[in-house]
Amino acid sequence: MKKRPLIGIPMRIDPGTDRFYLSRYYSEAVEAVGGTPVHISLIPKVDYIDSLVDSLDGVLLPGSDSDVDPLRYGHQPHQGLGSVHPIKDETDLLLIAAAERRMLPLLAICFGMQVLNVSRGGTLIQDIPSQVANAIQHNQGTPRDRPSHKVTVSERSRLFEMAGSNEVVVNSHHHQAVHEAGKDLIVVSRASDGLIEALEDPRRDRFVVAVQWHPELGWKEDRFSEKLFRSFVEEARKTIRNAVSTVVTND
Repeated sequence: MKKRPLIGIPMRIDPGTDRFYLSRYYSEAVEAVGGTPVHISLIPKVDYIDSLVDSLDGVLLPGSDSDVDPLRYGHQPHQGLGSVHPIKDETDLLLIAAAERRMLPLLAICFGMQVLNVSRGGTLIQDIPSQVANAIQHNQGTPRDRPSHKVTVSERSRLFEMAGSNEVVVNSHHHQAVHEAGKDLIVVSRASDGLIEALEDPRRDRFVVAVQWHPELGWKEDRFSEKLFRSFVEEARKTIRNAVSTVVTND
């Protein structure tokens, strides 16, 4: 039986109750395509994160009900900024750094894409409705899995290989967006209003894909969403094979 790759997923926090939480759909999608989800507590300590990431084969950065602190990308808070949870930002940033050092496959979703971009020196639009003229609706409400708007996909991208098309329809649940892409991130998808919908690291020796929509909500019915998770987990499986190969060579 093939060993399942371990996929680390950081939790989110409810400040009102001090409880960690995570939507079930991220873990279910990872498990369905052959991975083993590992929930990561929001403990922003380097030794904790490093010791944990040493055992992982990939990292999934999920969405969140809160926003990245704009001070982290050199901006003052806009009136439309949502809640900010420092413990979450700090843990995610440490996790991203640890995964990058180990060149682990990384899939970032919604808030995950935004915090990844900030970790690479990029910036964000803090509130689409008040800061972007003529924006389409990016916060669709319920039903949450309903594809609600089109995005274009660059033909020179991993996403295009998964979608098999340069245009797909996605769901949408965000009020912030990437403004300027960070280092070693390229824009591979936009909505019709020009807002950035996906980023990738162009270096071919690693898998780093970030999307603004929520594929975890539609993977059971949507082939593209399922393919995104499957491609990510298969990349994580290579981490296992590479580790085994290294051990054999050293022996």
